[in-house]
Amino acid sequence: MTSATVAWPRSAGPLELRPPTRDDLDQVLVWRNHPEVTRWLLRTTVDPEAFRTAWLDSVDDPDQHTAVALLDGLVVGTGSLSVRDGIGQFDGDAWRRAEGDLGYLVDPAHAGKGYATDIARAMLDLAFTELGLHRVTAGCFADNVGSWRVMEKLGMRREQHGVRDSWHAELGWIDGFTYGILAEEWT
Repeated sequence: MTSATVAWPRSAGPLELRPPTRDDLDQVLVWRNHPEVTRWLLRTTVDPEAFRTAWLDSVDDPDQHTAVALLDGLVVGTGSLSVRDGIGQFDGDAWRRAEGDLGYLVDPAHAGKGYATDIARAMLDLAFTELGLHRVTAGCFADNVGSWRVMEKLGMRREQHGVRDSWHAELGWIDGFTYGILAEEWT
């Protein structure tokens, strides 16, 4: 299923999610590379043109579902869901395109208002009700309390606690978490 065949726009609390345009991405790039945003990202800075290209290309990729989150026409966040194969024996193909990786990001000027939870909830709903995925996972640095609290609020369970498994440019080797949720747990 391509992003074009997914029902857009979709509601996310007070936000509207829809595929990004070049103008939307220009709004994201105003805050995307700021230190308060990049502190907890794996890709600390992005080249603006490469960022735009990757996000715009994702719109037609059947395994990438990316969205900008708008509040009264202003982009205040992003959400992403990357579809991938699960693990399975080669007898049958139920595991193909059965899992998703969840991502979300909020402009720090709009942090603390529950928008990350709204975005993540809408992307999980897309994963399970529209795409029919079996399972979705998301990861974060253990010190990124805001991110793992979002996942826990949505019913995701901590499945992995990696001890000093994640490199952080400022903090060195720190712990990382992986969260997951199954389709039947979402319903």
